[in-house]
Amino acid sequence: MSELSRLRWLCRRGMKELDLVLSGYLEHHYPTAGYSEQAGFRKLLELQDPELYNLILGKQLSEDGELAEIVRIIRNEARNID
Repeated sequence: MSELSRLRWLCRRGMKELDLVLSGYLEHHYPTAGYSEQAGFRKLLELQDPELYNLILGKQLSEDGELAEIVRIIRNEARNID
């Protein structure tokens, strides 16, 4: 299984909202992202749905700088969806 296929599978969550945001980032931005941004995204996918949902919505902040940065990027990208 390729890395993108594995990540695509990991983007499938229990909440449709997370599926859309995570899959959108993976398809449109992950391939051209730098190594540290890609690492942050992979780390983000390790989180449980409730924590991930709260981070994406801004209800919770991460003390992990790598996670905080990828959440910021994903939130900005989600705002720019037409």
